[in-house]
Amino acid sequence: MAIVRLHPSMAIVVRTLITNLLSRCPAEWRPTWAAAYVALTAAVFAFLDALDALLCLAYAFIDGVLEDSPAACCCRRRRSPADADDEEGVSDTLFLRRSFCRDALLRLVGAAAASVRRFVKSRSGGGAPEKKGTAPPPPRWSDCGCDACTAWQRKTAGAGDDDNDGGERRPLLLHSVVVHDPRPAHDKAADADAMEEEEHPAAAAVFIHGFTSSSAFWTETVFPQLNRQRRLLAVDLLGFGASPKPSDCAYTLRDHVSAIERTAMGPLQNPSSFHLVAHSMGCIVALALAAKHPDRVKSLTLIAPPYFRGEGRPVAEKKLWPPLQFGAAVMTWYEHIGRTVCFLVCKHHRLWEALLLGVCNLLPATTASRTGRLLRDLTRHTHRSAWRTMHNVVCGGARAVERSLDALAPVPVRVVHGGGDRVVPVECARELKSRLPRAELRVLDGCDHRTVVFGREKEFAGELRAFWEGSEKNTEVM
Repeated sequence: MAIVRLHPSMAIVVRTLITNLLSRCPAEWRPTWAAAYVALTAAVFAFLDALDALLCLAYAFIDGVLEDSPAACCCRRRRSPADADDEEGVSDTLFLRRSFCRDALLRLVGAAAASVRRFVKSRSGGGAPEKKGTAPPPPRWSDCGCDACTAWQRKTAGAGDDDNDGGERRPLLLHSVVVHDPRPAHDKAADADAMEEEEHPAAAAVFIHGFTSSSAFWTETVFPQLNRQRRLLAVDLLGFGASPKPSDCAYTLRDHVSAIERTAMGPLQNPSSFHLVAHSMGCIVALALAAKHPDRVKSLTLIAPPYFRGEGRPVAEKKLWPPLQFGAAVMTWYEHIGRTVCFLVCKHHRLWEALLLGVCNLLPATTASRTGRLLRDLTRHTHRSAWRTMHNVVCGGARAVERSLDALAPVPVRVVHGGGDRVVPVECARELKSRLPRAELRVLDGCDHRTVVFGREKEFAGELRAFWEGSEKNTEVM
């Protein structure tokens, strides 16, 4: 856990040093420092505007050469009436990433871009739409094509591709990890009579991870601590982990909810009732799923929910400091720079994992396992899946969350948040509590966005069991 906590500690130290330095500067220097910071910020983001515009042109040309059906970017796209009416579809933030410098540069390369589009259109046969019912398109050239990352294609290929014209495309099912009573056979036999006498078997539980994470967030931490008589299911969200990563998907909130329904509703031992547990961005998906099936959800546990109240559009502000804010601004405002980062990291994830494995082997076993899992999850997605999900779910999910809360009155809700969370402010949990007066809120001082679960797995599992059992008893009484 030392490695996991190193970055926040360093950030605190650096911030303290800078604050002390500025406090000791003569008062007349401070306006100069502030002006210099504003000028530097403007210069850096103007450079990024130019770089992203050039990358837009470069990727349009390369996609046209290397792909049969290149996916269009959002640089020049304008919001359509259909988008405006679709509250669970494309986010407003995709149309608000405008800047004077960026638009001017895009106009300068407009002629070249038009030539590229004409080339792409001629190569794709006039831009005819792909026939429905065919297999999903392969990953983009900038995404990883290893066996692990393309296994989903073999599962979703047309069932009749070898026998008829364009067989039906099989539905995209998420990769999931299911645990159900893995006790030794003699233990099961000993409890057989007790299980037969149980009139109300324990409801199943579905776990949803957060952004750039996977089902391992739950299966390698909380699952070993939970009751083995309850069916547990953790999914990799669409576009993350080992789940499908289609290049023709918009990764809207509706897409994620539908994928969980297809995957989780069928295999559950008792699909008529289940508990939901979610972390970070997964909370938005869980709220939408619970609002759609309030009669099936026994309880809802939200860990560090990114709830931004009202109709505001949480596009990251362009700032150089702190580093987390700068990284969020780059990934929010610059589609093609983000794609380049993904190309360097995610496409070559096997190389990075091999290099990092050697480093992790030098760490204590527990720390090495958790650090390796975090680093692996950061590379098991594509830029399209991560960038679209971030915009359409995290940034654009405010209206859908507001609507979801109105349908959750009968569902027991528990909110847990770290008091030291610098990724999702603790104020988000308090705002959510104000919208759900009957919800239980617990703020854990000294915990951040991940240590709200990591490092306290046994305690967290005990809290889950108590909440689940209480929710089930209350349901039986009602």
